[in-house]
Amino acid sequence: MRNSKPAVETTNLSISWGKQNVLNKINLKLNEGEKIAIVGPSGSGKSTILKILAGLILPNKGELRIFGEKQTYLRLDQTNPPDVRLVFQNPALLGSLNIEENVGFILKRNKNLSKKFIQETVRECLEEVGLFNVEKKLPNELSGGMQKRVSFARALITDQDLDKKNKPLLLFDEPTAGLDPIASSRIEDLINKTNNKANGSSIVVSHVLSTIERTSEKVVMLYGGKFRWAGSINEFKKSDDPYVFQFRNGNLAGPMQPKDI
Repeated sequence: MRNSKPAVETTNLSISWGKQNVLNKINLKLNEGEKIAIVGPSGSGKSTILKILAGLILPNKGELRIFGEKQTYLRLDQTNPPDVRLVFQNPALLGSLNIEENVGFILKRNKNLSKKFIQETVRECLEEVGLFNVEKKLPNELSGGMQKRVSFARALITDQDLDKKNKPLLLFDEPTAGLDPIASSRIEDLINKTNNKANGSSIVVSHVLSTIERTSEKVVMLYGGKFRWAGSINEFKKSDDPYVFQFRNGNLAGPMQPKDI
């Protein structure tokens, strides 16, 4: 049974860069255990939403609650930040650290954890994503696909200082952008496996139809700084809403025009 307290709830959330309104009074609710995809054309503000949820930037207006707690500070300014894990489009590994150090980075802050415990935890998370005996390698010694899997292993690591009452919020930013169909399928399977392993709630930002359909239960369409449509994944596949229809079929004709994208 899902907790009645939403993992994410935004009320009239807005952000602008100068005179450009990127997000305009966004209202989003993600219940615990749900999987949502945020879709829309490039430049519509999808990744900005994830950065706000991850505590990397602050909105100009509106309210954000994560696990029921109002968020008013950047993540680095919080003494007890919510358990939010962001998997970037780029693996975002630190090139000067080996794979063990990259994956176990947040665990090393806890002085009560032994080196052996951290090593075993990192190894288990790497094995969960199909990587073996890579702990001492540097990121540039791995292929792009392997680096991507390392970023998923990092998302499985639990910060020992975080509140254990809440299950993690997993955020995936364009996880299959630029990948071939076979590689995309592997990453999509990995998203689902990471979700199941972490037992959390997830938001996937993507414009790849297979990723949207295989990793999500619900879809929201973002365009012009506003949500234009929301529904289940089955409704998304069949909807004749002009925004959804144009996006799903890649049509040039429709409400979303190149000058606006």
